[in-house]
Amino acid sequence: MLDRRHPINLAEAQARLTTVKLPTAIETIPVTEANHRTLAKDITAPYPFPNFRRSGYDGYAIRHADDQGYPKVFKVLGEVQAGANFDGVLGENETVRIMTGAHVPDTGDKVIMLEQTRAVPEHDDQIKIMTGSDRINITDAGSEFAKGQTLLTAGTELNPGGLSILAAFGYTEVAVYRQPKVAIITTGTELLQPTDAPQPGKIYNSNGPLIAGLVQENGGIVTEVVQIPDDYQLLQANLTRLEAANDLIITDGGVSVGDFDYLATAAREADQLIFNKLSLRPGSVTTAFVHNDTFIMALSGNPGACYTGFYMFMEPVLRRFVNQPSRLKKVTATLVKPYDKTNGYDKLLRGTYTLTATGYQVQLHGSDRSGDLGNLQATSCLFMIPHSPEPIALNAEVDTWLLPFK
Repeated sequence: MLDRRHPINLAEAQARLTTVKLPTAIETIPVTEANHRTLAKDITAPYPFPNFRRSGYDGYAIRHADDQGYPKVFKVLGEVQAGANFDGVLGENETVRIMTGAHVPDTGDKVIMLEQTRAVPEHDDQIKIMTGSDRINITDAGSEFAKGQTLLTAGTELNPGGLSILAAFGYTEVAVYRQPKVAIITTGTELLQPTDAPQPGKIYNSNGPLIAGLVQENGGIVTEVVQIPDDYQLLQANLTRLEAANDLIITDGGVSVGDFDYLATAAREADQLIFNKLSLRPGSVTTAFVHNDTFIMALSGNPGACYTGFYMFMEPVLRRFVNQPSRLKKVTATLVKPYDKTNGYDKLLRGTYTLTATGYQVQLHGSDRSGDLGNLQATSCLFMIPHSPEPIALNAEVDTWLLPFK
């Protein structure tokens, strides 16, 4: 006897997923390993930045009182390179040679650029300044950040620019949200191993690399990819083993209503069934459940449905785990290529889009069949054809999700 499933729409399924409790945590890692990790705490400036007055150019530091009567000769008391200091006091018509980024002496009020000076023959301790400058050419201490000012806010996804800010203040470690550990189970007696020769009725496992790559792109750590035949006891053993060591599990295949669709059985017997039927094609049997405090996303075994199901359901969960919103950008686009099929369910198609002066334009790219995968590389968006007994009109406006990493 087949289970009776109660379909829900895309929006309700996504809403249910937002209520799933995730085992999020914070960890401290080296700044050098924090690229694209999400900050868990605000980062503040431990001191003013820059923490000293620094020269904007190679040149000579002088007092305001001497900034007149050009051209004239100054006595050179010394040289200040970047990283060095001059502890003396500048007197009347005295200067120090100073390099870009170097500490300007407290008594130096202005830096005259090197190009505005001339050497004094046979007098190495003198320099002739030919003309003054309207610009001070000194960056004041604290001009960019005051002590205690927020440098980066919690929830920021760090990039190389952010790492540079942290390094500029001497931070070597940073508190970030821990990445989820994700195990992947691909099911199907029909699946070959990569080293097997082609056989009638058998296929190679294309979904394993697909899901693993999508997990890694979206901030998860793939701990294991398991390929098993259709065997309920073997499935249960692997689920139990992986639940103990992972935050999330993604499976593909075995979620329909056939005699060997054992993921559907596991979901029915789980601690919490979130959904197991969608009023959506492809992937209407996509299933989500929680067992032993572990969230399990059971995707369709068809590559096209697996791909769209990951983006619609799993990507937001992975992003929420690290306190980030989904990267999918939802827009309204104009359908610029005819799609003549009708459907009793909403249909989520793999397409490509362009942005024109009048807005986004979208079209089906390649096949709409759930078992096809030839268009996955080039797919740049997903778009919705609402259920209707009539084909959708050309130039109709459709909900469209722009995919990241495209």
